[in-house]
Amino acid sequence: MDTPWLDRPQLRAWIRLRAVLALLPGVLDAQLRRDAGLTEFEYQVLATLSETPGRTLRMTELSRLSNATLPRLSHVVTRLQGRGLVERCSCPENRRTTNVLLTDDGWEKVRQAAPGHVATVHHHVIDALTGEQLEQLTAIGDALLTRLDPSGTMAATYTRYDGAPEPQAPADG
Repeated sequence: MDTPWLDRPQLRAWIRLRAVLALLPGVLDAQLRRDAGLTEFEYQVLATLSETPGRTLRMTELSRLSNATLPRLSHVVTRLQGRGLVERCSCPENRRTTNVLLTDDGWEKVRQAAPGHVATVHHHVIDALTGEQLEQLTAIGDALLTRLDPSGTMAATYTRYDGAPEPQAPADG
């Protein structure tokens, strides 16, 4: 079987995407560790909980939304629980299921961490692109996600703001 090698334009695009995938997580993680004492994944878990009704999710749903295995998520939740940012509690609908609840301290941590995180995203991604390029990036992301997530398992994560009102900064509540 002949290997369909990448031609020069394909290789240029792939190498740049690979570099972004390698560098961006470290940039986001470094800023959050420095400014909020959180890893990027811990922030993602807390932010996901902050956007759900009652700031509570089943572990299995949180695992799905964060694309993490249950053992990895359980380890992170244990760490966050030790810091008083989340609590584990029984699910009222199914006692065999564990819910994760964002505490008031966890909510405050998200509120404090969000401005620096958003500023980092703006500086390294949003402000580097034109409006047209942002639209193209969304279209490129959709095309790739069609192949990477054909069943739409994580669609709720990456489509939650499509057609929704503009997201607001975390508010008291």
